[in-house]
Amino acid sequence: MKNGILRSVLCLVAVSVACGSPSSQPAAAPGGVNLTAAPVAIPTPRPIELRVGTIVAVRLDRALSTVRNRAGDTFEAILDEPVSVDGMEVLPRGTKFTGHVTTSQASGRLEGRGVLGITLDAFDLNGRRMPVSTSLQKRTTEAHKKRNIEIIGGASGLGALIGGLSGGGKGAAIGAAVGAGAGTGAAAATGQKEVEIPAETVFHFSLKNSVSI
Repeated sequence: MKNGILRSVLCLVAVSVACGSPSSQPAAAPGGVNLTAAPVAIPTPRPIELRVGTIVAVRLDRALSTVRNRAGDTFEAILDEPVSVDGMEVLPRGTKFTGHVTTSQASGRLEGRGVLGITLDAFDLNGRRMPVSTSLQKRTTEAHKKRNIEIIGGASGLGALIGGLSGGGKGAAIGAAVGAGAGTGAAAATGQKEVEIPAETVFHFSLKNSVSI
């Protein structure tokens, strides 16, 4: 009988201790408010955006020319000045860019201008290739039509004079034709102009689309 009573008392004590154990009850503030800490959400970093109109200054790694290059030819360039957004540098100096030739046309022998156009297509950042669309940059030769006409006209007159002295009217006609041919040859040799852009030339392009980094 006494053993049964003792066992009952021990059970009650064990239950009382277990219920009052700090490990089995969440901490509570006065008034019964649960103080268990909620998990903290880590904010996701927002992407940095290169806005439309951002200027990138790049330096060509090799020379481009209307003699050697055609529309569609690719080229490489490196960023000459770092690009920052809201005071933070996002594209360091030396970032690699790629682009292509949009137009390559030499001037005519007697008229027109030589034109070479280029644009950028992408840049490399942290192992990723980032496509871009940028403004077009062109280099154009000076006009030379008047000079070439003067060369041809002067040669024709001289040929006619020589032909007239040697063979009369018929000789003058032949001389004029020969002189004109010589003048055209001189114009072709000296008048046709090409666009030459040396290596290390710096171009400034503006972005036509925004880029999220």
